[in-house]
Amino acid sequence: MPHVVTQSCVGDGSCVFACPVNCIQPTPDDPAFELAEMLHVDPVACVDCGACVSACPVDAIKPHRQLDDHERAFALINAAYHRTPRKRALLAPVRPPLRVRDRGQPLRVAIVGSGPAAMYAAEELLTIPGARVSVYERLPVPDGLVRSGVAPDHRRTRRVSRQLDAIRRHPGLTMHLGVEVGRDVTDAELRETHHAVIYAVGAAADRRLDVPGSDAPGVLSATELVGWYNGHPDHADRTVVLTHRRAVVVGNGNVALDIARILTADPKSLEDTEIAPAALAALRESRIEEVVVVGRRGPEHAAFTLPELVGLTSTPGVTVGVDPAELTGLPDDDPKAELLRSLGPPARSGRRITLRFGLSAVEVHGEEAVSGVTFAGAGSEHQRIAAGLVVASIGYRGLPVAGLPFDDATGTVPNDEGRVVDPACGGARPGTYVVGWIKRGPSGFIGTNKACSQDTVAALVEDYNADRLPSPPRNVSVEDAGTRVGARGRRRPRTWSR
Repeated sequence: MPHVVTQSCVGDGSCVFACPVNCIQPTPDDPAFELAEMLHVDPVACVDCGACVSACPVDAIKPHRQLDDHERAFALINAAYHRTPRKRALLAPVRPPLRVRDRGQPLRVAIVGSGPAAMYAAEELLTIPGARVSVYERLPVPDGLVRSGVAPDHRRTRRVSRQLDAIRRHPGLTMHLGVEVGRDVTDAELRETHHAVIYAVGAAADRRLDVPGSDAPGVLSATELVGWYNGHPDHADRTVVLTHRRAVVVGNGNVALDIARILTADPKSLEDTEIAPAALAALRESRIEEVVVVGRRGPEHAAFTLPELVGLTSTPGVTVGVDPAELTGLPDDDPKAELLRSLGPPARSGRRITLRFGLSAVEVHGEEAVSGVTFAGAGSEHQRIAAGLVVASIGYRGLPVAGLPFDDATGTVPNDEGRVVDPACGGARPGTYVVGWIKRGPSGFIGTNKACSQDTVAALVEDYNADRLPSPPRNVSVEDAGTRVGARGRRRPRTWSR
């Protein structure tokens, strides 16, 4: 096997388009692509050219001769995927270049947010000659969840920031940091000075753990804890109690596994990462020995991906275990099931992570401080797990955006192919668009936002060419508008802890 994908993919399809023999599957035209946990290199078809290595923005693809011990599992995973007969999809057609008709002034677009969805939209817009893009970010630093949501020890995944940096260096892009839409500038003001406004504000809130006692001290959301160890300004000053020997994470997606790994890892292994200094100091004094990760459904429905589980099991000095009785009924030919069965029962000592399945939280105990969680299992029998820290990691949802309609049921801004739709009239709101999680909900991976953003920008350009977008005043330049807004944004400066 000449090359191997060795971690969860950002999912932007760069390697697929670079491969001259179409040996990386699934491809972007395959319906399975958007939700694929990772991509797979066909060990027979690969010609060892290395094009995919150069194309990958997070250095996830390696020659098989250079695999670390824990990465050898990915060689088996890639080979197993291609052993199953399946129709090989064709490469998705390359999108034609965007073209705008001459309306007497360059296309001017404001983007709210600076994470991957925002930057991919900016990248697409800046392929248009003369286009100008103004990005407004409420925090003092850009990158969104790449900076504040990706675990600090996921060094390779964080390398996607290099791709975002390259987009920001384009001369047609102006970045305004510390500017909050709704506080420093209104949606109406942005629309007055640009042809269009694209909202890329993500899903900034957690789904709450709605059980009695969930407001007890020591119960945190995943956003709060992840923001704490990543030094997010909204959470950097948070006090996290690490004095009990056990913590419980409710939910078992990739973020839940990240949290369990960070809480049990040797602090020395985190010293050369981008972890917040205050969090690292607290982890050095932590008494946590065990993190129990609890999923509501059975192991066959575990939300974590196979690459994330492989990474978790390779954490130095940490034992990952699961009760074999909870794994009955798993398919024999599923790589994730095979890895779960290989873990062995939960350890009783040392730093360890225990995976539990089929349990639903029904009550959190403790008044002055959390002391444990009661779960209901099959047949409604209850069991209580003692813990001094409880983290709810059960998903994200969007928040209302000032001046825009909002669908509370889905946590998204109502839209039609990215065009914001006003439910009051049922029609598109001229000049207002959405991309990323606020458009489609919290689904997919970092690179999934690329195709999402390209679709929205294509709709924007179609509207621009059809004269459906109002023209901003000619006597107000993008620079003038940005300077005024930026000055207002600096009234309440924020600082990043790193």
